[in-house]
Amino acid sequence: MSIWNHHPGVRSGDTLTLGERAADVMRNGMGSWPFVFSALGFLALWTIYNGRHGFDPYPFILLNLLLSCLAAMQGAILLIAAKRADTISSELAQHDFDLDKEALGITVEMHDLIKRIDVLTEIIHTLVVADSKMITKGLTEIV
Repeated sequence: MSIWNHHPGVRSGDTLTLGERAADVMRNGMGSWPFVFSALGFLALWTIYNGRHGFDPYPFILLNLLLSCLAAMQGAILLIAAKRADTISSELAQHDFDLDKEALGITVEMHDLIKRIDVLTEIIHTLVVADSKMITKGLTEIV
């Protein structure tokens, strides 16, 4: 299971095509330690069983044929999995870009609000200073 399955920027589940789901399964299967150890176990068992008396004695011509076919298919499967990984990377990059654009818009909006608050603060300060001068002048006239 890929860690990107739950990321909001990456398509997963029913939104994937059958080929994309198959590429994910093959990538996760063939790119794992259990696959490596099972392949090594299979080769060891084949060699032990067919060493001298099996249906494919040394030099294991049938095994060579099977491994050649597996290598040919694995090359194509790895290319498909790499293409899927590129798709995931581009979806993540697009998601990141969209978030950056949204954050930029919010930042610009906040900057504009701060400018307006600064202007209003200056106006309020001017009015308070003018009122305090009028109050001071009125008090000095009364006294």
